[in-house]
Amino acid sequence: MLQCNACVTALVRDVSRARYSIIENTGGLWDSLKKAAFVIGSGLFFLIGFRNSVTWHLQRFWGASGDFWQTQWTKLHQALGGNETALFFIGTMLVPTLAFWMFNALLMLVDTTGKPNFITRYRIQPDKNSPVDAARLRHAVKTVLFNQVCLSVPVVVLTYVVMRWRGDPCSLELPTFHWVLLELAVCGLIEEILFYYTHRLVHHPALYKSIHKIHHEWTAPVGVVALYAHPVEHVLSNMLPALMGPVLLGSHVSTTSLWFTIALLVTTVSHCGYHLPLLPSPEFHDYHHLKFNQCYGVLGVLDRLHGTDGKFRNDRAYERHTVLLGLTPLRESIPDHPKKAQE
Repeated sequence: MLQCNACVTALVRDVSRARYSIIENTGGLWDSLKKAAFVIGSGLFFLIGFRNSVTWHLQRFWGASGDFWQTQWTKLHQALGGNETALFFIGTMLVPTLAFWMFNALLMLVDTTGKPNFITRYRIQPDKNSPVDAARLRHAVKTVLFNQVCLSVPVVVLTYVVMRWRGDPCSLELPTFHWVLLELAVCGLIEEILFYYTHRLVHHPALYKSIHKIHHEWTAPVGVVALYAHPVEHVLSNMLPALMGPVLLGSHVSTTSLWFTIALLVTTVSHCGYHLPLLPSPEFHDYHHLKFNQCYGVLGVLDRLHGTDGKFRNDRAYERHTVLLGLTPLRESIPDHPKKAQE
């Protein structure tokens, strides 16, 4: 009888714990969704309420005519004789790639020399890449160049064929400022969904060792590692999530160029290894490289939904996962727990 009562008590306790866990996870997800809705809703409210004022200030900033970008696009269009293939290549490959390598050139200089101290003091994993191993970095650069030349170019050519079939991606008239913002938001949402699930896919044991393990050779990533990946992963997880938005929306090449550039710079920041002031926090993805089975997405909403950020939210890195508005490194203002620091 006593044993029976003990069993019942244990069963009730387990059910209570399970119920509490479900409530806690549901509440956490709901909290994340509310925060996301607040941020997006506030942005839309600001855009709708102040669109005329915002447009006016932007027009005044770029030129008295208010048509700065349209004028530059028209000049480029005429200079190339309306050659849409050249215009599409410049917008989708040349501009984003130049932005990627210019940013990474600065980061690689810091990684290899350890200077200036103003930047290195913001390193997320202070005991790693100080300085970075030059041979490993050269290998990563060669792999990234191979991916861009031998994979990105053919895929972009195929994308051009599809978008040309759908409409006129290089038309002489640029989209409006507000339409560009809306398309960027949709592209970001599509990328978040596709990247999370393709990323989870390559973490499957059947694919991880032969494909994704290459990217995870860097447990403390550096900027250029953003595109350091197996060819299959580069197409499936790096390119496809970013491409699908413009393809589905039939975006103008100017919007596509801006989106690709933003996506490349953001993923570079996520891998750079430095939590610098005013830039998006790289703590989330840096933690993924450190722990492997946490933080698969970009925004974190799907990670909360699937419970793949539990360890991260219990770590000091989660407290540091915010935009740094001051000059004091967050590792100093929010240090690791003493026990963890000793480990």
